[in-house]
Amino acid sequence: MSDDGKLKYFLGIKVDYNAEGMLLSQSAYAKEILVRASMQNCNPVSTPVDLKSKLSQDSGDRVADPTLYRSLAGALQYLTLTRPDLQYAVQQLCLFMHDPRVSHLNAMKRVLRYVKGTITDGLQLYKSSKNTLTAYTDADWAGCPDTRRSTSGYCVFLGSNLVSWSSKRQDTVSRSSAEAEYKGVANVVAETCWIRNLLLELKCPISTATLVYCDNISAVYLSTNPVKYQRTKHVEIDIHFVREKVAMGQVRVLHVSSSSQFAEFFTKGLSTLIFNDFKTSLSVRRPNDKTEGG
Repeated sequence: MSDDGKLKYFLGIKVDYNAEGMLLSQSAYAKEILVRASMQNCNPVSTPVDLKSKLSQDSGDRVADPTLYRSLAGALQYLTLTRPDLQYAVQQLCLFMHDPRVSHLNAMKRVLRYVKGTITDGLQLYKSSKNTLTAYTDADWAGCPDTRRSTSGYCVFLGSNLVSWSSKRQDTVSRSSAEAEYKGVANVVAETCWIRNLLLELKCPISTATLVYCDNISAVYLSTNPVKYQRTKHVEIDIHFVREKVAMGQVRVLHVSSSSQFAEFFTKGLSTLIFNDFKTSLSVRRPNDKTEGG
C-alpha cells in the first residue's frame, strides 16, 4: 500500500474538499452520458419524474434501439452513487430494460434533462464526530400498475451524513399498506445491521440504538407488540426479525410525519417544492452552495 495524499478522483468520482468536509460528484461522467444520448444541448427540467403518469410495461411501441436504452440505464445507475436524487427515477427505468417502450425512453429523456440542469450537483459529506445511525423508510403501496407490487425505499444517516439509500420494487404483493411499510422497515433494519457490523470491524462500534422512522403507525406498533394476529402471519418472518432487533436494544422504530419522511424521496415522484426541500435535507448540493450556517 502507498499513501498518495488526499483523494481527488476515484472510479469517476471527484472529491472536492471544503470547509464543511468534502463533496463527491460525477459531473464529468454525467456529461459523458449526455453525449452518449446526444442530449448535451437539451433543455433542463426541475425534477426527474413526471407526476402525471406512472410507467407501464406495455405502454407504447417498442424502442428502435433497446441496446442504447439499456446502456444509458446502466450508466444512470452508476451515477446514483453520488446522486440519491436520481435513485427513484432510475429504478423505475431499470424495471423495463428487458422490453423498453417509447414511453420509457421519454421518461429516460426527462431524467437526462434533469441531469443536464444539475450536472455539477454532488453528495456533501460533513466533518462530524457523531456515530449515531438514523434511518427513514417508506413504501408506495401497490404502486406498480402492472403487478400491484409496492415500491419501498430507505435512507440511512451516520451522524449527519447520508451513507446508504435504496429504491426497490418489493418481491411480492402486499395485502395492506401496513404490510408494505413493514417490509420496508425489515429491509432498512437489515441494512443498518450490516452497517453496524462494518463499523464494529473498523473499530468504531455504535453503542446507541438505531432509530428507524416510519410514517405508518400500524407498522410502528407491530415492531414492539408481542401479540400475534392472524392477519399478520404472511409477514411473520419480517415481524420476528425486527422485533428481535428491537428487543436486543439495537433498533427503535418510531413514527414520523409525512412532511419529514425523507424516504418518500425514494418511493414516488414529488412536486418541485417538496423535491428540492428533501434534496437539500439529503445533502445533495452544488459545489458553491452554502450549507446550513454557512
